[in-house]
Amino acid sequence: MTMPGVVRPEPILPTAITRLEALDWQDVEQELDGRGVAVLSGLLDEGECRLLAGLYARRELFRRHIAMARHGFGQGEYRYFNYPLPRPIAELRTALYARIAPVANRWNQWMNQERRYPDRHADFLAQCHAAGQQRPTPLLLRYHAGDYNCLHQDLYGDLAFPLQAVILLTEPGLDHQGGELVLTEQRPRRQSRVEVLPLQRGDMAILASHHRPVQGARGVYRVNMRHGVSRVRAGQRLSAGIIFHDAE
Repeated sequence: MTMPGVVRPEPILPTAITRLEALDWQDVEQELDGRGVAVLSGLLDEGECRLLAGLYARRELFRRHIAMARHGFGQGEYRYFNYPLPRPIAELRTALYARIAPVANRWNQWMNQERRYPDRHADFLAQCHAAGQQRPTPLLLRYHAGDYNCLHQDLYGDLAFPLQAVILLTEPGLDHQGGELVLTEQRPRRQSRVEVLPLQRGDMAILASHHRPVQGARGVYRVNMRHGVSRVRAGQRLSAGIIFHDAE
């Protein structure tokens, strides 16, 4: 296996990384702590979105192709990247992890979970690989009219980072209709809460992967999070998923 720190000689996304670093991360963290999701509007420009979307046609970059209907996941398809990751994906994954690892550690502390995550993504990947989770999980997803993604959690082993990211690469109203990102929050002894995120092209949503802490009247409690994509009514929708733990 090629080491994850080695990336393919693809163009990087310097302006996207610069925008990421320039964000008010105190505000982003407040959104994540309060809602379990934060939207980074316009993180990628049109050219950067087209660059990432264009990778879908390059089959040599991917380790696995999934047709959702075969597995009961919905309708549509996605492809998991192989190591070495394309440089734009690797750069975004590394830079974003460094910014949200403190949030993940704070959440675990609030939920009385012992695990703490290292500052560097490479160190976390080393933990994943030592635990037998060695397959990369970043992916591209493609939907056509009638396609959708059922509510789910992206857990691939015992080691699971509590946050992940989704980037919409196509323009609603131009490239496709529908296909909104949907989040559900299952609260103890209460009905589930649903949130719909109407992302625009280039927006990144950072969201809870499986659990998140919520402050209640009697202290902090844990809620179960799931996410999916509503039915695409027309056109083609592409998105990128950045998951920080690797798979078994």
